[in-house]
Amino acid sequence: MVLITDTELDKEEIFNAVSSTEVSGRHAWSVHSQAEADERAQTVLAPYPNLRSFRLGHPCWRKLTDPILFSNAGEEMIILDPDLYFPNYFAFEQTPRVGVLLMWQPPSCLLPHEVVMSAYGASIRLAHHVDIGVAQLRNDLDLDWFDWLIVNLGGRDIPRVMHVEAIVWAALAMRVGGGYLDPNYWYCWRYRQWKRVALLLGMSGVRLLKFERLGPVKCFHASGVAKWWVEEACRRQSFHMPRSVVRPSVPIPFEELTLAEYESDQRLKRLIRKLGYYKIMSARA
Repeated sequence: MVLITDTELDKEEIFNAVSSTEVSGRHAWSVHSQAEADERAQTVLAPYPNLRSFRLGHPCWRKLTDPILFSNAGEEMIILDPDLYFPNYFAFEQTPRVGVLLMWQPPSCLLPHEVVMSAYGASIRLAHHVDIGVAQLRNDLDLDWFDWLIVNLGGRDIPRVMHVEAIVWAALAMRVGGGYLDPNYWYCWRYRQWKRVALLLGMSGVRLLKFERLGPVKCFHASGVAKWWVEEACRRQSFHMPRSVVRPSVPIPFEELTLAEYESDQRLKRLIRKLGYYKIMSARA
């Protein structure tokens, strides 16, 4: 098992944490920092200047490029966001031989708008409902296509924002196939209207988390402000005692987000923003 992280301090903390577990002596494992990834990228990505430039644009984008630097052809790669909570003892789903598994979320969170439109302008198909909390795939990526994709999304002019990562995953999903991880087990937190109202009325985020049904969940993606509530809830021991959730689930086929659907969604969001919804419903935990 190869673990990839950012700083040397992160590497040291992860190394110490894994060393303290009962399984550390029974499995081969290693931890690598960004500095080590930077060195490998000079060789592995030498023919792909756009990928080399892209991986240094935003820290989140390295989730797309760096796993291939530490894995052999065909080997399994599991990419995890830092704001995940695993409430139960679980097993990952079987990584497919071909294609990618991604988490599912109801809304479309593909942005910035200009990068999405660049994709459509280059006839790049995008998957709908993509959540980037967890990704499972094998190291068989077409790096020529990947490099081409970055050029057509804007190349060196791509805005340095984390959300671009979701656009790349959405394009990859439609390119290689696969499916969504079952949201009954791989659950992404959603900032619904009633939650915004509850916060405005004074309910704490930690208390709000009690309404999430995490009993059968393998992985909870605590996106947005929820990540800070999960940290506090863990300190307070607010979550249920973990149980065993190891039964495999069946992936759901990807759904394409067409240009017409995307533009319709954007018109609705512009109307809601114009009516002042986001300003009224903004709340701080």
